[in-house]
Amino acid sequence: MDQSKVRVGIIGSGAMGTLFGYHLASASEVTMLDSNRAILAEIERNGGLSVNDAPPRPVRAGRSSRDLYGSNFIFLFVKAVDTLKALRAFAGELSPSTPIVSLQNGVGNEDAIKTALGGAVPVVLGITTESSLTIAPGRVRSSEQGNTIIGSGGASPATSRSVAELLVKTGMKATVVYDIRPHLWGKLVANAAVNAVSALLDCESGEILKDPNAARLAEALAEEAAQVAASLKINLPFANPWQYVAEVIAVGADSKSSMAFDLESGHPSEIDHINGAVCAAGRRTGVPTPYNDAMVRLIKAKEALSAKASRHGELVEPRGRGSP
Repeated sequence: MDQSKVRVGIIGSGAMGTLFGYHLASASEVTMLDSNRAILAEIERNGGLSVNDAPPRPVRAGRSSRDLYGSNFIFLFVKAVDTLKALRAFAGELSPSTPIVSLQNGVGNEDAIKTALGGAVPVVLGITTESSLTIAPGRVRSSEQGNTIIGSGGASPATSRSVAELLVKTGMKATVVYDIRPHLWGKLVANAAVNAVSALLDCESGEILKDPNAARLAEALAEEAAQVAASLKINLPFANPWQYVAEVIAVGADSKSSMAFDLESGHPSEIDHINGAVCAAGRRTGVPTPYNDAMVRLIKAKEALSAKASRHGELVEPRGRGSP
């Protein structure tokens, strides 16, 4: 290993982990860790990570959490439902100064990270408009360059800046904000409006705008989430929730939501961390959330039916996607 390079650990080798790992490998020593050993073995066989058929960039395949203990930065690209499980093995082993960077969906990731690693861990939170589609393990397609917004979840301002600088050094776009909460909730508004609707209809996100019933449902979900944010005194980074959601849908119109792929694969969805998070915050602040409540119940019912089908060998093999 080149000791002069920054050591970056990436937990989760799906579409987004692969995309960020590829870019970070241009200027850092990157070690990938995933619960699926077959993915890591395939990455090794292919010589590393590749985006848009570019030559692969070498990365290390971690055999256990121990291979990431010496990391200068750890990026977390697992589903929000898997955060605690992914980080428990690191408790008491990481340097107290090692930042944990979460660009995950939902608004409860900071609490989950600190539950696993302790309240003093320097957490850096963010959102990204980067998107990628898995072609094969360690290989993704990415059509447009996005932007990543970084802020503190307990880390110092200097640490947040160092994460942004690390990304910029690789050619990615990244900025730092003083308060990340408005941006996390802005993303949550979009996720709450789009993900479950796309999953239940089993459709690409762009179809939501084309169908008046789906569009009205998505608009109601967005409006509810925005009302909850307002009750929390969070100033969203847009004035019109539905206009913002429509713009988000237009950018990723040809892709299904990540929740749709979760339902296909039988993996637990992030519904509790998206629509469920809106409902929980609404209960705390006295804001009714009937539309989001309904989506939580429908997705959980769909998950139960998918689990039953899986037990009977009827589950369809999913395609990977890194998208909101």
